Order: sequence, then structure tokens, then C-alpha cells
Amino acid sequence: MAKPNYAFAKRQRDLAKKQKKEEKRLKKAAAKEGEPVEGQAEEGQPAEGQVEEGQAEASPGESSADDKPAG
Repeated sequence: MAKPNYAFAKRQRDLAKKQKKEEKRLKKAAAKEGEPVEGQAEEGQPAEGQVEEGQAEASPGESSADDKPAG
């Protein structure tokens, strides 16, 4: 049976950790410069799946109080 190569496994873990750290640094730098980052919407537009303040999502069969006729 072959012996596990612990040095190789450690090197792979270290490389993965270093890559993840670099990606995080780049993401922060892009956010600091004002560039939109993945998952963020452009200014004034909600990201997909998000609702702006004051808006409520309603299913097609439901109506809100604003939709009902007065009287």
C-alpha cells in the first residue's frame, strides 16, 4: 500500500487558500472602486430576486390594497 504524501496535500491546501485570499482581495478592490460585483445590481435597480423598499411581491391572484377601487 502506498504512503500518503502529506507534503503534497499541504501544498495543495496552501495554494487553494492563497487563491481564495487573492480572489477576495480583488473583489474588495473592485467594490472599493465602485465597480458592480457579482450579485450586486447597478445603482437604482434591485438585484434579481430583491424587492425595493415599499414594494411587496404579490402572486398574480392576489391584489394589494392599492389595487382595490375606492368606495
